[in-house]
Amino acid sequence: MERGSFSSSKGDSADFESELTLSDKLKVFKSTNFDPQNYVTNHCGAMSEKEIRHLCIYLVGLKKASAEEMRKSVYANYASFIRTSKEISDLEGELVSLKNLLSSRANIIHSIADGVRVESLHDGTDYSRDDAIELKDREPTKFDKWLSQFTENLEILLAERRVEEALTALDEGENVAEDAKDHGSLTPSALLSLQNIILENRQKLADQLAESTCQASTNGFELRSSVQAMKQLGDGPRAHTLLLKSHQQKLHRNMQLLQPSSSSHGTAYTTALSHLVFSTIAQAANDSLAIFDDEPAFASELVTWAVNQTEAFAQLIRKNVIAAPAASGGLRIVTECVHLCLGHCSLLEDRGLALCPTLLKIFKPYLEQALVSNLKRIDLSTAAIAASDDWSLSYPPVAGRSWGAASVSSVVASQQKLTSSAHRFNTMIQELCEDIGSLEILQLSEQALEGVLQSFNSYVNMMINAFPASVETENLEGPARRIVKIAETENQQIALLANALLLADELLPRAAIKLSSANRGDDQARRASDKHNRPPEQRELKRRLQRLVDQLRDSFCRQHALDLIFTEDGGVRLSADMYLSMDEGKDEPEWFPSPIFQELFVKLTRIASIVSDIFVGRERFATILLMRFTETVILWFSDDQNFWDEIEAGERRLGPLGLQQFYLDMEFVILFASQGRYLSRNLHQVMKNVISRAIEAVQANNIDPYSVLPEDEWFADVAQIAIKMLMGHANFENTERDMNSPTASVSARSVSSAHSHGSS
Repeated sequence: MERGSFSSSKGDSADFESELTLSDKLKVFKSTNFDPQNYVTNHCGAMSEKEIRHLCIYLVGLKKASAEEMRKSVYANYASFIRTSKEISDLEGELVSLKNLLSSRANIIHSIADGVRVESLHDGTDYSRDDAIELKDREPTKFDKWLSQFTENLEILLAERRVEEALTALDEGENVAEDAKDHGSLTPSALLSLQNIILENRQKLADQLAESTCQASTNGFELRSSVQAMKQLGDGPRAHTLLLKSHQQKLHRNMQLLQPSSSSHGTAYTTALSHLVFSTIAQAANDSLAIFDDEPAFASELVTWAVNQTEAFAQLIRKNVIAAPAASGGLRIVTECVHLCLGHCSLLEDRGLALCPTLLKIFKPYLEQALVSNLKRIDLSTAAIAASDDWSLSYPPVAGRSWGAASVSSVVASQQKLTSSAHRFNTMIQELCEDIGSLEILQLSEQALEGVLQSFNSYVNMMINAFPASVETENLEGPARRIVKIAETENQQIALLANALLLADELLPRAAIKLSSANRGDDQARRASDKHNRPPEQRELKRRLQRLVDQLRDSFCRQHALDLIFTEDGGVRLSADMYLSMDEGKDEPEWFPSPIFQELFVKLTRIASIVSDIFVGRERFATILLMRFTETVILWFSDDQNFWDEIEAGERRLGPLGLQQFYLDMEFVILFASQGRYLSRNLHQVMKNVISRAIEAVQANNIDPYSVLPEDEWFADVAQIAIKMLMGHANFENTERDMNSPTASVSARSVSSAHSHGSS
């Protein structure tokens, strides 16, 4: 074919080309020696770009025409094609039959050869030509016919996939072989031939069954039947592996239909996926047990497979559901999803599959991360509210959340008064303990409990910073100190104590019980709430919580003690000078407790009134608060070395009047503390010690203190009158005063002055 025949730019070539039939055009490509590279080089080497484009267009058109010709040819000869295919199939069957026939003949020849006695070879004679012809023309034996029929029958059964009948036929062949082996009815070569045929067809059937197990259209019954048949064929290990593989493929197909949804926070996705995964594992376990019983090798493979599926499932949940909430402190989302997974997983334990540890190994780090993040969120949320808390006690507007019905702690919390930040802190802690308590299997209770204690410690430190004095003194939290609204009034400051006491004494222990209530049960949890039945960890928790409450209480006492002892400009009101200067005057003083102890009494009386209203049912705490406050003031000057240096070794010495005033002040404190029932043994002993020390200081000046001091009844009477006057219960305006009485020295002016202090 000339090059010009491909160029549309030459008229004669185009005319010639139009006359060519499609068959002629394709001749060049039909040749067995056609070389594409040569063709392109010869015909396109000197062509221009335009000619090459025309050639490409021409070849594309030729390709389409060829395809159309092929389609027409197929449709025109479709019947012939089908007939030919059937003939080829029949020919293949005949070839197989011929092969089996030749095999049978070969077996017969081998049998005859094996049957020839060795002795006959030593007589020097050979088979005669007639014997050879007789051997060649011998009719097939009964076994030969049976073997041929047996082989042909197996091939038909396998072709038609009639599994049960094929198994029956193979079993029949096995029985024949066993019987022939036992009775010697077949020659070794015939027996070997039969065994080879059985083995070959067993393998074919096993391959067919293996192929069917991998089909997506195979249902559960068909799968079990195929695997059972493979086991009967002696291919048990492969059958078990294919059984698990089939379940895995079905699982993966179904998993592709599930997609995580952000609107449901992953719980719906987790529920659907965990149900799908663990129900598939359960079905695989049932199939394995039903077919293979509990054989160790298969049971081990099942466990390994189930662990792998569980790990893949856990990684999927981790990636799509819990990773993000765990980082942001979404503990509830994480615990709900983990709880769902463990709930489905635990159902497999009855089947001997303990897969929960596999889940925990993957989920626990994320739950720990969510716990830590949640505790930080509690601190930040509580601090944010504390920055604007007015520190007034009120009932919560809404009880805390719980799963299902309202929890006991929520009901209790709704009946207690706290400030807004304490309500928020309690609600978040209760929710955290509910979430963690539902996952007791994760063994996070101890870590969660420690986190609760740290959060409560942080909140207590915030409340300590709310005392006015903490702004001017040391920073108790270092560089991470929170901004807290100051509790300016005594009511607000005592509300801080109410927060800490109620949380430590009742609410936080109740929350902690939830961390182990899953194991103990409701009855045991209720018994644990009773202080006589508390387990050791509950008692230790109470001790640690109480120490934090004591820190807040001591800060309260320290602040108010400092307010009494020091003036606003930094001067000391409780100093030795207030006693040393009394003996410098010429007139006898008006006997009445010193102003600082009057203020101490008034402040204690006012605080006692406030705490009696707030700490109803917790009178012991109120008593200890008043006791610690009084001790803080007394211990301050009892341990103040400067005070005693001036009293005992200063330039001015303590005289009789100063001693009498000091003695009166101490007896006054002892009396009102005793009447208020907050006089501790320690406080009483300290005050007796400081009185003795003051008496010794006077004795050191060669003065007999007992000769200048009135009787003890005098001090008691003056102190009692002072208490009544400061409380506004006494009226001495119309009282006849006995100048010889112990109270004669109490002037009207001192009484009115003291009364004015009490009224203020």
